[in-house]
Order: sequence, then structure tokens, then C-alpha cells
Amino acid sequence: MKYEAFTNLEVESYWYNSMCSLHESIFSSKRSDTIKEELSWRPQFLILVAVHKDRVVGYKIGYQDRKGRFYSWLGGVDPEYRNQGIASKLMLKQHEWCKDQGYDVIRTQTKNKWKNMLILNLRHGFDIVGTYTDEKGEPKIILEKRL
Repeated sequence: MKYEAFTNLEVESYWYNSMCSLHESIFSSKRSDTIKEELSWRPQFLILVAVHKDRVVGYKIGYQDRKGRFYSWLGGVDPEYRNQGIASKLMLKQHEWCKDQGYDVIRTQTKNKWKNMLILNLRHGFDIVGTYTDEKGEPKIILEKRL
């Protein structure tokens, strides 16, 4: 498995487009064009992709949402490649990069229906710091990890 990192929007590459296709296949209701739109106004961001045989099989995207805090926003692993540690490896790489950039805290959010993501975050040292109900009426869980 190979891992690639991008920190600018000059990502009109095969890896970026492959990541967007994977994102759309995992989250059929979420369009990938919002990724570039969201990141375009963030002061700093990181896109990580896991590549196997020239195919993106996992990704993790996050950005600085305030001074000293990094928001881990989106991520996913191709269903054929799940339970192989790819999500954990992407998370560890993200946390290493965040430490190197001087961030103190990583924040993320998930839904109770995505139990594997909730468990992954808890296993990697995140604490539940709050909940809220989103605009669709679904409860969201807020998690943070101090670096």
C-alpha cells in the first residue's frame, strides 16, 4: 500500500479524481465537488489517499478550522479493502502531520449509525466532547483528541 499526501488545490491529478470517485461511491448522496469548494477557503488542509495497484482505496481529508485545531472532515475506505487497517493508517498519518504542523487538538464528528468510525476514533484516543442534532434531525457525536 502506498500513501500520498496533498496540501494544496493543485490536485487535479489522477489520485484526486480517483479519490472523488471513491467518495461518491461510498457516500452516494454527497457530491465530491464540494470538497474543493470547502478547502479553497481554508488556511491549511491535508488530503491523504491510500493507493493499491494504481487505485485509490482509501482517503482522509481535514483542515484547520481555528488556530491550533484541525478538523478531520471526510474519509472512507473502499468496501473491498475494509478491515485491513487502512483507515487506522490514514488516521495515524494525519495525526503525525498535525503534530508536525503544531496543532494541539484534532476534532471530528460522526453519527451513531457509523459505528465503525466511532469505534476507530475511540480506539485512537478521541474523547466524546458533545453531541448535537443536525439540520436533518440526526444526532451527531463530536469527538476530540489532544496531540
